Amino acid sequence: MGALDPEVAPRARGGAAGMAGAGAGAGARGGAAAGVEARARDPPPAHRAHPRHPRPAAQPSARRMDGGSGGLGSGDNAPTTEALFVALGAGVTALSHPLLYVKLLIQVGHEPMPPTVGTNVLGRKVLYLPSFFTYAKYIVQVDGKIGLFRGLSPRLMSNALSTVTRGSMKKVFPPDEIEQVSNKDDMKTSLRKVVKETSYEMMMQCVSRMLAHPLHVISMRCMVQFVGREAKYSGLIPHLLGDVVFLWGCNLLAHFINAYLVDDSFSQALAIRSYTKFVMGIAVSMLTYPFLLVGDLMAVNNCGLQAGLPPYSPVFKSWIHCWKYLSMQGQLFRGSSLLFRRVSSGSSFALE
Repeated sequence: MGALDPEVAPRARGGAAGMAGAGAGAGARGGAAAGVEARARDPPPAHRAHPRHPRPAAQPSARRMDGGSGGLGSGDNAPTTEALFVALGAGVTALSHPLLYVKLLIQVGHEPMPPTVGTNVLGRKVLYLPSFFTYAKYIVQVDGKIGLFRGLSPRLMSNALSTVTRGSMKKVFPPDEIEQVSNKDDMKTSLRKVVKETSYEMMMQCVSRMLAHPLHVISMRCMVQFVGREAKYSGLIPHLLGDVVFLWGCNLLAHFINAYLVDDSFSQALAIRSYTKFVMGIAVSMLTYPFLLVGDLMAVNNCGLQAGLPPYSPVFKSWIHCWKYLSMQGQLFRGSSLLFRRVSSGSSFALE
C-alpha cells in the first residue's frame, strides 16, 4: 500500500472522524463487559463466624423435619447458588464473545479489509482501520452469524471450571472474616489486611487459572483458525457428543433392564443388577466409538505432523466432513478391534 503520511493514524478504528471516539467507547464497553463477566463467574466469598463470636445453631424448620427442601438460608442452597453463578457467567460470556473474538483477531494482526480515508478532529485526512461492527459484519459474510461464536464452547467450559474451582477452594480453605480497612488503622495494620486478602485471592486465581488454561488455549486457537481457515481444533465437539450419548445410553439401558427385566424373585437378581451397568457400558461404547475416532483424527489432522497430512490422511474442513469421509470409506469403526481386523470394502487393499 506504500508508506503512510506521518499524519496517518495506522491503528485507529472506524470509518470517519467520529469513529475515533466511538472506538474508545467500544473499548470501554469491552472492558466493562469483561469486568461484569469476571464478577459473574466468581461467587461471593463464603464468610464464617468469628471464633470469638460463634453463631447460634440454626433451628430445624418444620419443612426440614418433614423431609422437604430447605429454605434460602439452609446449607442445601449452596450448590444452587453456585449453579446460578455458573449460568449467569455463561450468559455474560456468550453475549460478550463476539467482542472478544474480534479483539483477538485484531490482536494477532489479522486485517482482512483495507483502511478507509477519513478526517480527524483537525480536519486532516487520515486512514482508519475497520471498527468492531465492520469487522463483525465481515465475519458474518464469511462464516454466517454462527461464525461470531467460534470458540465459544471451550470458553464456556473454561469459565465454568474456573467458577467451580474457586467455589470448591472456598469450601476447603474458607476465608477468615474479611477485615475492612479503616481510617483508624495504622499503616502496618491496614497493610496487613490488604496483604492477607490479596494473598487469598491470588491463591484462588492462580489455581483456577492453571486448571482452566488448557480449555482457554483451545478456545483461543479455535478463534484464530479464522485467519487460515483451518480446522485443527474441532475434535472437542465429537468427543463431548460421544461422552453425552454414552452416559445417557448406558444409564438408561441399565435402568430399564434392572427395573423391568430382572425379577426380584430371582436369587441372583442383586448380582445381575450390579453387573448390568458394566455390560451396558461395553455395548454402548461400541456404538459411540465413531465419535471417539473422529475426535482423535481431528486432533491431529493438518497440525503439521506427517500422520495428519496426505497421503496418510486427507485434510478435513470440519469434524462433520471427517465423519462423512469415514462413513463413505466404511471406516467409522477403524481401530475398534485390535485382534480380528477385517479389511473394509472401501479400503485401498484388495484381494489378488
